[in-house]
Amino acid sequence: MSTSPARTAPHGDPDHFRHVLSHVPTSVVVVTAQAPDGPAGMAVGSFTSISLEPQLVGFYPARTSSTWPRIRDAGRFCVNVLAQGQDELARRFARRGADRFADLPTTAAPYSGAPVLDGIVAWIDCELEREIELGDHTLVVGQVIDLGVTRSDHPMVFSRGAYPGLN
Repeated sequence: MSTSPARTAPHGDPDHFRHVLSHVPTSVVVVTAQAPDGPAGMAVGSFTSISLEPQLVGFYPARTSSTWPRIRDAGRFCVNVLAQGQDELARRFARRGADRFADLPTTAAPYSGAPVLDGIVAWIDCELEREIELGDHTLVVGQVIDLGVTRSDHPMVFSRGAYPGLN
């Protein structure tokens, strides 16, 4: 007969939690949409594939995000996988309150019409499938409609507060 382990109290120090998890590298993507009031985009460091059948992807915007509601309202979005060396582009889409698309060349994604950023590694065009509130973030699930690779460079990753290169 097996017994379940004793449940322990959750770790209470958010700074320590953030420090330890910063040692797990994450992808860096920019999620864009052609929102009702114009283009919207946000940097995301929590993108993941979810399922092959059906083809689903996901990311976790903060519940305090002012950009996610604009993307949600569009109902469709495009995930732009940044290339190694596109640090400034990542910073641009992480800033609050700026016109993130000013003087930025883009093309329209085939399904969503969302901006596809120049120089990215890949793009994934999605229909919003569902949202699930989890703690202080929301899991956004997208049904993949179309996707493509645009260059063979390494993708950008974020680890320990920086964008280290991949060899």
